[in-house]
Amino acid sequence: MPHYNVLFLCTGNSARSIFGEALLNYKGSPNFTAYSAGSHPTGAVHQQALKQIQSARLSTTGLRSKSWDEFAKPDAPKMDFVFTVCDNAAKEVCPLWPGQPLTAHWGVPDPAAVTGTPEVVQRGFREAFSILQRRIDLFLCLPLASLNQLAIQKEIDRIGEQ
Repeated sequence: MPHYNVLFLCTGNSARSIFGEALLNYKGSPNFTAYSAGSHPTGAVHQQALKQIQSARLSTTGLRSKSWDEFAKPDAPKMDFVFTVCDNAAKEVCPLWPGQPLTAHWGVPDPAAVTGTPEVVQRGFREAFSILQRRIDLFLCLPLASLNQLAIQKEIDRIGEQ
């Protein structure tokens, strides 16, 4: 199977896109390398996001909030797929990604916007993580090597609707 690079985008790059990066790097290894970035990064990964990733026994090593500008540079890894995971990032004008990757919007409610008791906030992060986990599991089931680009585009769009 070929190797694919995947970029998860969100506005702040502090939770949802970070979840996508951690999940796909764990579940998709060695055929996938995942990255995450934000249009207006917060500069720090949300502590509750790190706790959620750790509770799933995934690595948090190297996870950081960063700008999508890092991935638009000529020396950046060539992306095969770019997934927006928040509605704000989906509406923004994204940089031109070298290699014209396939793109899809996989909107997930923002767990960082959840307010209430610690249990309610934790549930918001757990639910966002679970949504991305399910979508990544479906994505990894696609026979990418045997599908043409149009078929892959239709399938990744369909996954985002679930």
